[in-house]
Amino acid sequence: MSEGKAPVITVDGPGGSGKGTITQMLARRLGWHLLDSGALYRLTALAATRQGVALDNEAGLVLVASGLDVSFEPTPPGEPARVILAGEDVTAEIRTETCGENASKVAVLQAVRDALLQRQRDFRVLPGLVADGRDMGTVVFPDAPVKIFLTASAEERAQRRYNQLKDAGVNVNIAALLDEIRVRDERDINRSAAPLKPADDAQVIDSTGLSIEEVLGRCMAAAGQA
Repeated sequence: MSEGKAPVITVDGPGGSGKGTITQMLARRLGWHLLDSGALYRLTALAATRQGVALDNEAGLVLVASGLDVSFEPTPPGEPARVILAGEDVTAEIRTETCGENASKVAVLQAVRDALLQRQRDFRVLPGLVADGRDMGTVVFPDAPVKIFLTASAEERAQRRYNQLKDAGVNVNIAALLDEIRVRDERDINRSAAPLKPADDAQVIDSTGLSIEEVLGRCMAAAGQA
């Protein structure tokens, strides 16, 4: 870790591995700040729309991305982190289909990606940061003193997602969910920019068959806080 920088714990891994829940629990346990990197493109799209910036206005979007007034607050296990944009809770709004589509338009612009890379690094303040994502340890915080790569079998992740959706009253097919997860894994692992993989110095934790508390214990041990 560079002298003078706040400590960072990065938690990378595929969707459904439990990293969102674990990063929130780690941040709460340690009293550190939280970064949900996956929300930033949605937040940029939402903020741009609110500010009247067109989604193909690259220069305007860079300004929006660079100046995002956003914070993330841990919530009880099983709930997404609260997302506060300019003092307003937008947790539900950024999860809408429209916001997702707008985020996809924003994410293809390299200058916006560069701006968000710096914005993510700006979250690194004392007493420390727990960062959730897919390239936190490999690209965003390569000098992080603790890097965790949290994974689980595709079957386990499909079952977790099935249970979540079923509890929410959504009728889903677990075989379709499993296919979707495998396709997404293949795409993320083989993409040219920041492919999904453990950093060379990451500690890989497989959460298959483990309770959330057991996974948290292993992550705390990895962080030297057991």
